Amino acid sequence: MAADVAGAVEISGALARLRRVTGLPVAFGGLVEAGRPRVRISELSGTSTAALRALAVTSGNGLGGKAVEQARPCAVTDYSASRQISHEYDVPVAVEGLRSVLAVPVVVRRRVRGVLYGALRSAHPLGDRTLSAAMAAARDVEQALVVQEEARALLAAARPQCPADGDGGPVWEQVREAHAALRALAPRITDPGLRVELLAACGLLTAPESARGTNLAPRELDVLAWVAAGATNAAVAERLGLRPETVKGYLRSAMRKLGAHTRGEAVAAARRAGLLP
Repeated sequence: MAADVAGAVEISGALARLRRVTGLPVAFGGLVEAGRPRVRISELSGTSTAALRALAVTSGNGLGGKAVEQARPCAVTDYSASRQISHEYDVPVAVEGLRSVLAVPVVVRRRVRGVLYGALRSAHPLGDRTLSAAMAAARDVEQALVVQEEARALLAAARPQCPADGDGGPVWEQVREAHAALRALAPRITDPGLRVELLAACGLLTAPESARGTNLAPRELDVLAWVAAGATNAAVAERLGLRPETVKGYLRSAMRKLGAHTRGEAVAAARRAGLLP
């Protein structure tokens, strides 16, 4: 339930951005219901009636259902007259007065998780610029859903009782890899608030900042987190989008601050300092 609420919040924000960027008068959308092949329209922006609220759009039906079924953007210039879609939802669309409509699926790990719609009240082509903006808005939602899923996985992995010394065991290895992956995601998040929340979730697995013995720069900690998960310098560079020489530089700097002479000593010192799980 919490995940659905968080997803709805992301869709609501994406719809507002879509209207702001494109000037579309109406945008709406929702998530695919768990265990059911349909989207529930939950978020409305710019609508003048409640005709679309809570509408259940079945996969394959209407414009949004077609987008879900085919997992690709779809658009029509005159909804009620279009021969490209079925017409189960003509009544609520007509009540809202919509003519030109586009629907873009939100796809996470090859599975459609929701749909964003944009619409005009006139029968004019929406154009490539509008479609591109809608696809960008959907990508924002996809990225946010991935981050939320990774954060939940991280917290779930942290719940089991782990060895007191924080050393080995498959549970801690999973925690460390998830911690490193989430830190790697953070710089790619454009929403400052979401980025702060993500880093705060990472911090749940480490000591409070006030209790840490050493401070590392964010990128030094990112590199060391992947090293702790067993990654080579080349693998760290690929995951963080850095050059191998840059990774080596961050690692050397972290080792110097931690008073370590090897990678293993640096990881152990960072754990003692509360910087890594």
